[in-house]
Amino acid sequence: MPSLAAFHPQFVHFVVALVIVGVLFRVLSIGLRAPWLSPAALALISLGTLASVVAVRSGADAHGPVERVPGARPAVVEHEEWGERARNVFLILLAVEAVAATLTARKVGAARPAQIAAAVAGLVAVGVLYRAADLGGRLVYGYAGGVAVNTGDPEDVGRLLIAAAHQQANLDRQSGKLADAASIIDVVADRFPAHLELQLARVDSMINDRKDPAGALGRLDMIRVPTEDTRLRVRAGLLRSGALAAAGNLSAARQVLETLKSEFPANTQVQRRLAEISQTP
Repeated sequence: MPSLAAFHPQFVHFVVALVIVGVLFRVLSIGLRAPWLSPAALALISLGTLASVVAVRSGADAHGPVERVPGARPAVVEHEEWGERARNVFLILLAVEAVAATLTARKVGAARPAQIAAAVAGLVAVGVLYRAADLGGRLVYGYAGGVAVNTGDPEDVGRLLIAAAHQQANLDRQSGKLADAASIIDVVADRFPAHLELQLARVDSMINDRKDPAGALGRLDMIRVPTEDTRLRVRAGLLRSGALAAAGNLSAARQVLETLKSEFPANTQVQRRLAEISQTP
């Protein structure tokens, strides 16, 4: 059977949506006299349970590459265990729902208690689902589990590396470790020399982290921003102005901003920076 690892997020979202709405319908069916609620609850919970079986299978396919990320294995195992628990609880819930549906169809006295039992079981199932989902979210956002791992696409892995470097550099700056921030930006900028936004981020780091405006201006001179890319043209201009100002050449910095303003008169960043530099003695 082919691997379903890449589809794990899709299956999980189906589980969350179908089961939660199905349980909501079951709870509402206890107090509302709407004949469609019970069959709708049964249908949605059935589909959600089926999706959970596939989600667990796809998660098993996905966990290998993810748990090989250093430090991620305990989080992977815990999420996997709770995912299996959720699937098992859904199967029990589906059995209770089937009994309730049978009793309701036969119009016997035990139908209503069975529906109440199904509602209680559904709420328990949602609690287990929440725990599994919470651990899954922690695995993705706390450990980058699955991000750029399952597809094997080099571009995905590259984006993951750039994002990690960006976040680490921000943390280093907040801790006052400007040299460390500059170093990690340099590493990824060297790794992806054709990435324009990353090269501009390096210029920014040279100005603000390394306090090297002359080097930043030299680096900017080597960067060719496409004329049709308005956003990057503005960013490059603002960086040039910032480097010139940091070098003490306020007149040239102001001239760069005036040129930008003439080209992009509605750009608020340019207007704000021009106002700031105009107030500089």
